[in-house]
Amino acid sequence: MILLALLLLARGSAKAEPGGPGESAAGWAEYYARVYQVPVELVDAVVEAESDWYPYAVSRKGAVGLMQLMPGTAVKFGVWNRFRAQENVRAGVAYLAWLMRLFHGDLRLATAAYLVGESPIRSRGLAYSSPEVYRYVSRVARIYRARRLDTLRRTRTAAEVER
Repeated sequence: MILLALLLLARGSAKAEPGGPGESAAGWAEYYARVYQVPVELVDAVVEAESDWYPYAVSRKGAVGLMQLMPGTAVKFGVWNRFRAQENVRAGVAYLAWLMRLFHGDLRLATAAYLVGESPIRSRGLAYSSPEVYRYVSRVARIYRARRLDTLRRTRTAAEVER
């Protein structure tokens, strides 16, 4: 039910989307972060950790694109072409938003579930033990904090200039 609502929200907001095929991946990330109410810095961190902003990235496990969507996740979120930046980012951010709600805003659990799927994290929570997951969550957290600090500094600097 929640997935259907997220899909309808994304499709219903198509008129307000940025400029189209020439739009940058970062522009799509910012746009869909606002649409799905996910911190843009978190979206940026996940994209950087997943693909280093390379839209044609393919993992050994079959994940594809900027946000490294697995085929099942792509289908759940209505993606036709996982290599298309706009679709990939829309679905990845929608999935991240869904995970954030599922785990009551706990970014550690949402990020871990983004990597390994929600089932193992739902059943074990923070007790889920995997060096790969630990490294991934730590890396995303490090990037997220750095981006968040940059955003706060820019906001503060802009406010000081306006005075």
